Amino acid sequence: MAAGKGLNGPSIIIKRVEASSDGGHHGGAWKVAYADFVTAMMAFFLLMWLLNATTEEQKTGLADYFAPTVIQTPNATTSGGGDGTEDGVRHAVEAPLPDSDSAGDFEEVARAVQDSLTGTGAESSQLTNLLQHVVTRMTDEGLVIELGDLTDAPLFVEDTAQPQPALSELMGIIARVIRHVRNDVAISGHVRAYPETLVASPVWPLSDARAHTVRNLLEQQGFDGKRVQRVSGYADRKNRQGNPMDPLNNRIELILLR
Repeated sequence: MAAGKGLNGPSIIIKRVEASSDGGHHGGAWKVAYADFVTAMMAFFLLMWLLNATTEEQKTGLADYFAPTVIQTPNATTSGGGDGTEDGVRHAVEAPLPDSDSAGDFEEVARAVQDSLTGTGAESSQLTNLLQHVVTRMTDEGLVIELGDLTDAPLFVEDTAQPQPALSELMGIIARVIRHVRNDVAISGHVRAYPETLVASPVWPLSDARAHTVRNLLEQQGFDGKRVQRVSGYADRKNRQGNPMDPLNNRIELILLR
């Protein structure tokens, strides 16, 4: 009877709980988030310090590096893999230029500028075509950068001082080339002759207005206007072609002074 009574008693249930294999490792994610936060704050304050310690000229150079000039012409195409125009511009105008404290240094600077503006090393056919407007030569006054009309590609709207897109693009390139050179510049405008039957010849005001247009374009590209020593118009007094009325006499001379 005792044994039967024991069998009819309440059942005993034993519950086994297994310990979690990853117990004790939770709760460390905040450390990773905190480390990311500290790293971000350190980078932020380092950036603030660098901006405060950088000169305006250095900031301009950095901005140019991350926002290079891109040449676009009416004949440019947008399909395919591109023709390297942007790379060509950067290759042509971002080569370091030496200082020009002495006459010998100026000759070296002038040669570097000439190489940049005459298509030497240009990797883009568009850039090469654009630089066909440019002729450089050395004079006693300094390096003359001459911007002239081509037969089918004028730099100004006819008989006005309104620049064509090609001139605006050229001034962007030139500004980037000479911005980091210490020498001042002079700008002169030249135009073709007009028939003597005109009551009021526009040659004097037109040549002067075009020279001032180039000065404005330079300054719009970030060039320091205080470095422009003079702006002048020579009307039709210094022709390049035998025929004074030849449109190829229309040109701008930008002189990098010694």
